[in-house]
Amino acid sequence: RLRCRRAANMRFKLEDLDVFWPYDAVYPEQYDYMLELKHALDARGGCLLEMPTGTGKTVSLLSLITSYQYAHPECGKLIYCTRTVPEMTKAVEELKRVISHRNELLGLDASSAPFLGVCLSARRNMCVHPNVMEASDREQVDSLCRKKIAPWVRQRKGRPMPVQNTGATSSNGADAGNQRGAAATNGTGGAPHQEAAPGRELDIGDLEDFEAQGLCSFYETYVEKGSNVPLSNGIYTIDEMQEIGRKNRWCPYFVTRHVLSFANVVVYNYQYMLDPKVSQMVSKEISRDSIVVFDEAHNIDNVCIEALSVNFNRRSLEAASSNVRKLTNLIDKAKESDAERLRQEYERLVQGLSSTGVLGNGEEADVLSNPIHLPDDILNEAVPGNIRKADHFVKLLDLVVKHLKQRMRVERVVKETPLAFLHELQNNLQLEAKTLQFSYSRLSSLMRTLKIVDLEEFVPISAVADFLTLVATPKYKDGFMLIIEPYDPRTPNFSDPIIQFACLDASLAIKPVLDRFASVVITSGTLSPIDLYPKLLDFKPVVSRSLSMSIIRPCICPMVVTRGSDQTPITSAYSARGDKSVVINFGALLIEVAKTVPDGIVCFFTSYEYMENVVSEWYKLQILNRILDHKLLFIETKDIVETTLALDNFRRACDCGRGAIFLSVARGKVSEGIDFDRHYGRAVILFGIPFQYTKSHILLARLEYLRVRFQIREEEFLAFDALRQAAQCVGRVIRSKADYGLMIFADKRYNNASKRSKLPPWVTQFLKETNLNLSTEEAVTVCREFLRELAQPLPRGAQLTTMLQKADLDRLANRKDEEPMQISEQG
Repeated sequence: RLRCRRAANMRFKLEDLDVFWPYDAVYPEQYDYMLELKHALDARGGCLLEMPTGTGKTVSLLSLITSYQYAHPECGKLIYCTRTVPEMTKAVEELKRVISHRNELLGLDASSAPFLGVCLSARRNMCVHPNVMEASDREQVDSLCRKKIAPWVRQRKGRPMPVQNTGATSSNGADAGNQRGAAATNGTGGAPHQEAAPGRELDIGDLEDFEAQGLCSFYETYVEKGSNVPLSNGIYTIDEMQEIGRKNRWCPYFVTRHVLSFANVVVYNYQYMLDPKVSQMVSKEISRDSIVVFDEAHNIDNVCIEALSVNFNRRSLEAASSNVRKLTNLIDKAKESDAERLRQEYERLVQGLSSTGVLGNGEEADVLSNPIHLPDDILNEAVPGNIRKADHFVKLLDLVVKHLKQRMRVERVVKETPLAFLHELQNNLQLEAKTLQFSYSRLSSLMRTLKIVDLEEFVPISAVADFLTLVATPKYKDGFMLIIEPYDPRTPNFSDPIIQFACLDASLAIKPVLDRFASVVITSGTLSPIDLYPKLLDFKPVVSRSLSMSIIRPCICPMVVTRGSDQTPITSAYSARGDKSVVINFGALLIEVAKTVPDGIVCFFTSYEYMENVVSEWYKLQILNRILDHKLLFIETKDIVETTLALDNFRRACDCGRGAIFLSVARGKVSEGIDFDRHYGRAVILFGIPFQYTKSHILLARLEYLRVRFQIREEEFLAFDALRQAAQCVGRVIRSKADYGLMIFADKRYNNASKRSKLPPWVTQFLKETNLNLSTEEAVTVCREFLRELAQPLPRGAQLTTMLQKADLDRLANRKDEEPMQISEQG
């Protein structure tokens, strides 16, 4: 992202800290960012920082924290949490650059330098077993993996059971259980970190024999190596771990899990830290003095809420009933198996006693040697206690599932607090909250005992157990709401009842993290208005700041278009959705921009439904044909494969000079994780303000909770949420200061100062008064002037004029040193 040279010896003082910086200059906002971050680390407190997109936030963060770790060896590891695999890879590549530069300055060899950085992701992203990798989705990958590595599977094949490591793992040898939400879908569960005494070196014959037995040769090699897995010092991306795993024939997923406890930097998904079940499995052994960073955290409150929410529909409850029947059958078979095992042992005992002459030939011997029926109490003692109690537990689950089915038969929306629901269970089913509180762990234990490998089949009943645990946990009595809807409000004529146990308070999920770790950093390019996050997360940062962008030239040109060519106001407001003139003016704006702007244009609509309606109208009115006269057109869909293919073709069209338009959706996949830098995104058009669906009963319940609990007004939160999404969309087109692009806010409501003020400072600082309240023709004129100016190449060295060179940084350091002296002299 930085358009300057790699530094030969860049190392500067930031107050009393030596910072190893991998470039030959620093942006002023990077310096300020690192300074604020250092103050937070010194104070051992939380930090909330917004830094302009495309100004090197990641390298600033990693340089400062790794330099701080180097200067303070007592400081713990860095836990860097982000959302997607591409973002993880970018962070690891930047970390490589930072540490490589530090090693060069210190004269250390990369392989001998005591530094280890790893990236942990789902099994689907890290597996190297050829048969498992062929699975089409993450659930199948997890299932195939468990079938090869479960302890009882390996035991049947005669493999020795390794010694469990107590760190960061679940007790389930096959998997940590079927996890709700991201844990279920991302396959975060796994076999425990295991250490075995190093045995003999496995040869090709051994590995082939493992595969022939249905085991995983990569996992067996990992177990055989134990704690001597040959992972040298270094920094590894997911791809590099896979490559090393193939070369050494050991499992990259479990090796990464194994080294988490002693790595200096760990990069992984938010869920590994925020979801209570996943964090207990993966992150519970991480030391309290570690530094936790949530990057790209503009939606962190939504991630927290999703981690503690559960939904059921009619199909999922039917599947849960099927799960209950299957569990009952498995328990019965286990009882029969154990009873038969006792009879066989008894017969062997009698035969042994008879053969040694202990038993005579009388009636006693006949009775003992012909036990037609063993007493029930003996049989019950032979059956393990957890199985005996299991049938009672499964009956409890069956009662709850039937109760939920009954509750689903409503004709109007029903809202209940957790306490009201528990009171109903106690009255109707005689179930106490204490009985329900450990339902999830009890079900996980039962499935381990029954040696169930296909955990994804039991996702529905696991969700029910998860729901019971949440609803019965005392600390969750506030901040939740049970909502039963007879149909989706958007399809009122179609009966599709749904039960939603919705978390309304984001602070509940992040509170364990804030209580456990002193240094928690929440950062993003779009946190404005920044003062709302401490309220939403119940977070008291010692540092909170939103930084503006230093200017080389006005690299972005935001503008607000409020009128079409016919002077008709344009808006995506719900009341205007049926106004055809708005659709026509949106189309006319896109046509004119497509004529004027070269290369790529990205458009964002407020929802999939609205985009489909507008594009359908454009097709009827022949507007699409007029757009295609100038550029190719690609559309984001809900299918990730289709969208990926559309993105690839969009880039190809831009690369060959044809130019293209990509129609996308705010809050969609593209708006969150795809960059349209350089010629891929010379303009972004935001058709409307991406407000949430305001008739959602969950949203209404959350708004009421925020008003009562945190004194956040409904209008304030809705505007905050919509504008942060808008900022995230327009930020896709500017990924460095050498880049440039147009940002067109096409809705008359953006002209309202109360809306614009919620945009980040790095947008508003470029928003001129003359670029407000524009018509389509006026906007096109502004576009032409901006592109004519910015298409000229930067003068040589112009970028460095706004950057801090080594001499500038030394002067800043000396000035800081002199200030205390001047004060003392005056005193």
